[in-house]
This record gives sequence, C-alpha cells and structure tokens, in this order.
Amino acid sequence: MPKREPFHGRIGRTWRESEPWRPPHAAAPEGAPNVLFIVLDDVGYSDLGCYGSEIETPRMDALAHGGLRYSNFHVTAMCSPTRASLLTGRNAHAVGMGSIAEWSTGFPGYQGRITPHAATVAQMLSQAGYGTYAVGKWHLANMADYVTGGSREHWPLGKGFNRWYGFLGGFIDHWNPDLHEDNHPVQRAPRQRYHLTEDLVDHAIEFVRDHVTSTSARPWLTYLALGAGHWPLHVPQEWIARVRGRYDAGWDLVREQRLQRQKAMGLVPEDTLLAPANPNVRAWASLAPQERALCARLQETYAAFLSHADAQIGRLVDYLDEAGQLENTAIVLLSDNGASGEGGPTGAVNIRRHMTMGPETVEYGLARLQQIGSEHSFPHYPMGWAQASNTPLKWFKKNTHGGGIRAPLVVHWPARVQCKGEIRHQYHHVSDVVPTLLEAIGMQPPTVHQGFEQMPLHGTSMLYSFEQADAATRKEIQHFEMVGDRAIWHRGWKAVARHRKGDDFDADRWELYHLDKDFAEIHDLAESQPGKVAELVALWWQEAERHGVLPLDDREVERSLAWSRRDVQRHFRLQPGMARLDRQLVPPINDRSWHLSAPLHDVGPQAQGILLACGSRFAGYQLHCAGGKVVFTYAVHESLAHRLEAKLPRGSAVVEVAFVRSGDRTGQFELRVDGVPCAAATVERTWNVFGMSGGLTCGFGNVPVTDECLPPAPLAGLRLQHVLVEVAADSSGDTDDFAAALREQ
Repeated sequence: MPKREPFHGRIGRTWRESEPWRPPHAAAPEGAPNVLFIVLDDVGYSDLGCYGSEIETPRMDALAHGGLRYSNFHVTAMCSPTRASLLTGRNAHAVGMGSIAEWSTGFPGYQGRITPHAATVAQMLSQAGYGTYAVGKWHLANMADYVTGGSREHWPLGKGFNRWYGFLGGFIDHWNPDLHEDNHPVQRAPRQRYHLTEDLVDHAIEFVRDHVTSTSARPWLTYLALGAGHWPLHVPQEWIARVRGRYDAGWDLVREQRLQRQKAMGLVPEDTLLAPANPNVRAWASLAPQERALCARLQETYAAFLSHADAQIGRLVDYLDEAGQLENTAIVLLSDNGASGEGGPTGAVNIRRHMTMGPETVEYGLARLQQIGSEHSFPHYPMGWAQASNTPLKWFKKNTHGGGIRAPLVVHWPARVQCKGEIRHQYHHVSDVVPTLLEAIGMQPPTVHQGFEQMPLHGTSMLYSFEQADAATRKEIQHFEMVGDRAIWHRGWKAVARHRKGDDFDADRWELYHLDKDFAEIHDLAESQPGKVAELVALWWQEAERHGVLPLDDREVERSLAWSRRDVQRHFRLQPGMARLDRQLVPPINDRSWHLSAPLHDVGPQAQGILLACGSRFAGYQLHCAGGKVVFTYAVHESLAHRLEAKLPRGSAVVEVAFVRSGDRTGQFELRVDGVPCAAATVERTWNVFGMSGGLTCGFGNVPVTDECLPPAPLAGLRLQHVLVEVAADSSGDTDDFAAALREQ
C-alpha cells in the first residue's frame, strides 16, 4: 500500500465533531536575506571597472564599492560546470557536470545534468519558505532533455525554481533569441528595439515584483544569468558609438594600463608582472592598419555590450531599492569563466562560421564593419583582447591556468557587509558560495532530498572573510579539469598541466607555481622542486577519483556529434503550429543526404507564409510561399545563400526539397513540385547543425533566415497538412542508397 501523508487532526462523522489539521508552512529563519545571483558570461578577470578596466561599468562598480571584491576567487574553465557548482555548493564533476552540458558522455562526472544527490540552492531554500526564480541562461540540462515532450526534471522548475524565463543552451542571439518560459518554448513576437538583456532584466523585476506584492513576508532567491559578454557581441549601435576610438591604441597598452590600476586598487601585489603573451597573440604594433581597425571595432562592440548589460543590472538594483528590498538582499555577482580566445588572431563578424567553416579574412570583416554588433552580425573579439580581459593572467576560457579560472566576485549585502569597498584576498572557489549563504542564513543542507541521500557540500564558507580582512584562507584544496587541462591548488601552491588534444595524458608537462607569491603564474618552479610537483600531481589524482573527474577526455564538440549520430531521430513528421524544436534537436542533416516534402492544399492566388524554418541567416534553411511561388533558401552564412524557386499551382501540390551529398560537406539541392524538378543548386560547403543559433518551426517563423520572408509570417491562403523530413543514417553509411531512393521518388 502506498504511504499516505499523516493527518494529525481528528475526523468525526461531521465537521462539527472533527478537528482540522494542515501541514505547517515552511518558514525562513528570522531575518533571512533575499538572495540575488548575477552571473556574467565569459567576462574576464579585469573587465569590470572595479577590477581595473577602462570599460564603463558604473553600476557593478557601485555594488563593489558598497560591498566586497574578491581578488582570489576561482571558477571552472567553462560555463555549465561553474553554474552547477554555484547552485549546488559541490564540485562540478561530482554532480555530473564536468564539462558543458552538450558534451556529456554518459560517465558519472559527465552526465550533462545535475544529480538528484546534490540539491540545488533553490531546492534547499524553497524548503525554507523562499520564493525561487531563474532568469536567463540555464545550460544545465542534457540534450536528451531538450525535446518538447520530454522530461523537465533537469530544467529550472525541476531543480527548485518556481518560475523561469530564458534559454537552455550555451549561447544566444540577443536580437532574435530562442526562448523558453517555465517548461515550454516561447513563440516570440517581433518588437522594435528589442534586446535580450533588457528583456531578461524586465522579467527579473517582474518575478521579484510579483513575489513581494503577494508574499512580502517570505524572502526570495533570484538567479539572473545573462548572456553578456559571451559571443555573439550584440548591442545597440549608439552604445558602440560612445566608445569609438577607445581601443585604437591596442591590447598591449590596455593590458599595461589595467595592471597599473589593479596595483593602485590593491587587487594584485605591487610586484605582479604581466604574463607573457599567449601563442598566436601578436604584438599590436605588428598588425597592419586594416587589422587594427577591425580588431579595435570588435573590442568597442564588446565594451559596449558589457556597459549595456551594466546599465540593465542598474535598473534591477534601482527597482530593489525603490521596493525596499535592497538592504537585506545578498547580491553575489561573478563571471562563469575567463575570457574566450575562440575569436582567433583577428576575431570574426560571424564567429560560428569562423569556427566551423574556416577563418574569416580581415578584408571580409572590414567590408562589414558597420554591421558589427547588429542583427546582421554574430561577432567575437580577437584573442589579443581576450588576454587583455584576463589581465594579468595567462591563457583563456577552457584552460586551467589563471586566465581560464580566476574570476571577479562582488558581494553586496548592506545589512551584513559592513566593510564596504574593501578587497578580500583569501583563496576561494565557486563551490564556496552556497555554504556561505547557508551559514549566513543559519541553515543546514539537507541530508536527504526528495528521497535521495545527499552528498556533502564540498565548498568552504567565506562568511569569515566578510569582517576579517586579514584572516588566513580556510580553504585547503581545490582541483580543476577541463577537456584534459588539469590543475590543483593546495595551501598556496598550484600545479597545472596544459593538455594538447590527442596527446598522451601521461606525457603532459606539469608546471608549478607558488600562487601566494606569483599571482600571474609566471615563475615555473617545476624543475627546481620536482618533489612538490609529484606531491601535487598525486593529490590531483586522488581528488579526481574522489570527485568523478575520470575518465579523462579531451574531445570537445565531437562528443555532441557522437550523441547526435546515435540518439537524434532521423524521421520527422512536423505539423504547422507545433512548438519550436530546440536547435540541438532539429533534423541532423550534418554532411548527409536528406529530403523534405510538404503536401499543400487549398492553395489560392495569395498563398503566403513560412512552411518550415530552421536555424537563422547565419546558418539555416527556410521553405516559404509568396507571390504565387514557393521558395527554398539555404543560408550558408550571413553573406551567402542558395535560393531555389518554383511556380506554385492552385489547389493542391506536393513541394519537395532533396539534398544529395556528393562529397565531404558538398552536394546538390533540388526543388520539385508534384515530382517535377524545378530548380537546383550546388553547395560547395555545408554547415554543421551545431553551428546554428535558432531552432525549427513549422507553419510560422521565429528567427529570420532570409529577409525575403521575415517572422512570424504565419500561413495564409493555403493549408499545410504536415512536413516530412528524412535524413540519411550517416555520411559514410547508407548515403548512396538514400540518394538513389530520393532520385527514384
């Protein structure tokens, strides 16, 4: 027999002779604070004004001047693991998030979802009477959980949040985003002057407003995870105009100036030196004038992007102040990892094309200089600016040297933090945030949650540092790993190994730094102290085994592709008006033959609208009707699209598009109406599905693919029954048979 919830009243024959009983409501401890997490994306250690930057971030700086800054705070080298650690108070591999969610492998440390044995802070605080709200980037669900009809156990509402508005994956188009609300995709209506950061802050204000106006006695937790400053760098042009010319002097000078400010602030020791330039970061003076012009504009766009985000954070803080919520709100502001070197030596107007189809030329970028930052760009800065962002540190995001894992941390809590504007130098890690909050609130983490025995918290509370500026660091040890890069910190010493993909892990060279005396990891002591290296490496292996880091794996997007080939369906029957398919779960047409057919009925002279749209103008395809024609567009990137059209007969018709692969990422499209070939085009370079920034819709559009027919473009003057999409099993498997079958249809 299933257990029934106990009833502690008395039940008689009627209500008059009975005593009611209601389970007690969860109540937060007296004086428990509100909690606001603000997570920036790919923002380097020195990018905020309060960390030495020339970028204008007055509202975040004001939080630092009214609270505390931490100079020695560390995260993981990529976003999903940092977020998992932040929300659980445990190490990322131990909770199943050893890399970004898309790169799951099925091993315990790489599930791409948080284990139920590690309750999130939202789950913990909701049991104590908190209202819990998430806004923005999630990136903590396995791709198998993305399907519209799938489980929501690992989405925000399944992890303890009452509401969520945001996006699932690792990056987002800020002009034309694919969004979710609670547990369902949002069909976005186009708006003038829309920007995602503004939209996210609007929703954060809305969630807090609705909470305090309905349950003012209960505290709240809001997790605001912005897309800024992860590529694409999208920001209104007027913000870029404000900083025009600021970066003409180049990244070498900016690094020097930032370090001098950091020393003046007391963030870094006076004897700190700049780490040597990372490989492929050229001296600014060696760049040709046209290269400098492009690189400067890309950094102007990043600076404007971050300043724009700062202004939106300011709107939220102003609202909290006006609503009487600011005084007892613990604001924790951080970045998820170091700045990204993915832009290469000179950056890109379209970073996804740059990364998956081949490097852009400087000439290409200069010809599109005025588009950078707009919805017609998908830009990213050069790696020279990434190193400037990480001043004074070496390496980038994905690396376990300082440039990948040392991050800004600001704590603002007027009711509790009295030493305002001060800097704390104790060594701490993102897993330490939840233990700090629980200690401050006066709560213990649960030992069992929803029937699952809970692993202990791995973090060390930082609460002691709030009032004790000179207190010794209480943390003892912290390990790191990201796609083969490894590091361990123990009592002031750090051993770190940079791994090159494909190499033998045992052949990696471990470096040794005494971080207490070498902030920027410049003086490698490995040769002079081999015993210390051996001690720390042995300690790393112990921690790795203990926390689920093994097996080591240096694959990156290959993990996603392997999952796609194995688990994503290849036969789709799509219906008009259906919920948007996430970009990770669209038909897997990567370098394969494929075919779509759309039976149309009641076709009139004014037939129009989008039959099927997938991706965006940066990589996507669309089938639409307009002007008595059916048009198929395959957008290779923002400046190259193949367009096929055919006359559309009245009444009924079957429209087909077939792609027959002819070689490595090449092939031919054919558009047919009622079985008759009408147009064809040869594509010399197809794109990868994982390069797309938009999902799939049927019967309407969500993200622009071609300006010829913009979303939402609902169907009118015809009736669409369905769209069938079939994809060959593999580019090297049954492709020839599949192509032959298509030719016979």
